[in-house]
Amino acid sequence: MTNPMTRLLICLPLLAGCAEDYTPLSFVARENKIIVTGTIDHTSLSAFEEVIAQNPGARTLVLQNIEGSVDDDANVIFGRVVRAEGFDTVVPSNGLVASGGTDLFLAGNRRTLQPGACVGVHSWAGGGFTAAELPEDHPEHDRYLDYFRDIGVDEDFYWFTLDAASAEDMHWMTAGEANRFDMTTQPVQRLGSADICDAR
Repeated sequence: MTNPMTRLLICLPLLAGCAEDYTPLSFVARENKIIVTGTIDHTSLSAFEEVIAQNPGARTLVLQNIEGSVDDDANVIFGRVVRAEGFDTVVPSNGLVASGGTDLFLAGNRRTLQPGACVGVHSWAGGGFTAAELPEDHPEHDRYLDYFRDIGVDEDFYWFTLDAASAEDMHWMTAGEANRFDMTTQPVQRLGSADICDAR
């Protein structure tokens, strides 16, 4: 049986052709938190706006399992709205964010990675090339660099993700790496191992 993460990585270069192979984000409100699972796409922002309109007291997004996105433009727009609305983001100890899910996590006002959380990064690919192959001044980088600047993340993190793993693979970050890039409001104590995260 194919691992869901593997299916998503295969889909990334193909996008529309893999539309049936992913589950769009779902939002479930619990008290002052919203539990989020699935894959980010063009429907994510409207679904988010609907759930926060119905739950105006909610101020924390619990990212339970966000394997990535199939629409990078939609992802950065969604992340900017999360930041503008003042939401905090949390990845629970049994949770996972990867690729575009990691970018979404970073949009949080206050950000928490609970011990054992899985955080995956890799290079993106599209149009017959991978990001790591492009010169640093190539305009294809701009949408991501602009996004990270807008949410207050050092652009060094972006370059790190491109070198960490190819588009077909995933690098599971260590606590030391997360702390190096100030990914969280308080220092990270421990993240999930590669074996655990691959199985999750």
